[in-house]
Amino acid sequence: MLALLGFLMILLFMVLIMTKRLSAMVALIAVPIIFALIGGFGKEIGPMALEGIKSVAPTGIMILFAILFFGILIDAGVFDPVISAILKIVKGDPVKIAIGTAVLALMISLDGDGTTTYMITISAMLPLYKRIGMKPLVLAGIAVSASGVMNLLPWGGPTARAMTALHLEMHDIFTPVIPSMIAGILFVLFMSYCLGRKERKRIGVLQIDFRTTAMQAAAAEGPSLKRPRLIAVNYLLTIALLAGLIKELLPAPVLFMAGFAIAIIINYPKLSDQKERVSHYADNALSVVSMVFAAGIFTGILSGTKMVDAMANTMITHIPDAFGSHFALITAIISAPFTFFMSNDAFYYGILPLISKAAAGYGIDPAFIGRASLLGLPVHLLSPLVPSTYLLVGMVGEEFGDLQRSFLKWACGSAGIMILAAIVLSIIPL
Repeated sequence: MLALLGFLMILLFMVLIMTKRLSAMVALIAVPIIFALIGGFGKEIGPMALEGIKSVAPTGIMILFAILFFGILIDAGVFDPVISAILKIVKGDPVKIAIGTAVLALMISLDGDGTTTYMITISAMLPLYKRIGMKPLVLAGIAVSASGVMNLLPWGGPTARAMTALHLEMHDIFTPVIPSMIAGILFVLFMSYCLGRKERKRIGVLQIDFRTTAMQAAAAEGPSLKRPRLIAVNYLLTIALLAGLIKELLPAPVLFMAGFAIAIIINYPKLSDQKERVSHYADNALSVVSMVFAAGIFTGILSGTKMVDAMANTMITHIPDAFGSHFALITAIISAPFTFFMSNDAFYYGILPLISKAAAGYGIDPAFIGRASLLGLPVHLLSPLVPSTYLLVGMVGEEFGDLQRSFLKWACGSAGIMILAAIVLSIIPL
């Protein structure tokens, strides 16, 4: 009964947002409450929802101050040289622009943080997309696809969770998967080429002055906000923040809060300027952070009612014994829907050990199961439970459902290519 309720809840949620019957934020709040009432959990809705909100609070705080931090740097002109370099290469060709977007997103994703990737990539490329007439949804799709592959990096989160849950080392899980990651990267570049070709066919190749466009690409409202004399200091601050995130010197929310405080004091020491800059980004920050807390209610009720556990057990117990020797491949395939419909913590700490234990009965090494569990991650970032994706769609001004409808097939293709490469290269057994 719980499993059925869980599947119906997720199905209804997806239908509502993809058909635009409800906004994602309203659906994230209303749908789980309705199903919790149907399941007889009326008295427990409050505690479960609060627990879910508490679990996403650090992420919400991190995204809030990441928006403010990168917003200050963008206004100060920190990324203008990067934008100019990219525009000089891609010029007005949609194919080059799409591929350039993928390369930029892949490079920035090396820090393992989707929020950083989206903030920098969208800020750098969105003005050019608008200038050329390319669809901002294409920009969002390329960025999330690149981040989906690079999400496998150990400091990105899922790989570390898999290693912890199965008590394995990086050389057991991550290192062998690198060739699959390379295959995924190549697929993202191929996808970008295809999307660029489609846009080129629609709007053609424009002859533009990249120097003029570079100036237009600056996200600041006016030249008075630029701080060219502080660009080296701002670069050092950005590098220090990214290094702190990678080395986990402090929790990510604390690092972004400290980074924002330093950035705004250095670049805009006047109190009136500081208030103006914070106010400028308030709308975007509010819409994204409110979505994060709404997602917390969804995940809190999904976990608190044990619907997640029931759904997982239903799927695992329905794997026929004849397929037991193919448990690694099955794990790779089901990792996509599992990480789409539940949080990474729920999957890697709750479900993966169960799968590994079941596979051990067929003589399959836990390392193979750990590797397989990572291969569906390109699909994960299109989940309505991933807070940073709301930031992405908010920055490009698109609907979450439109991003899912347009790029879920590409995400499945990316996961499929990675799984195929893993089988061919014996990273996981067939």
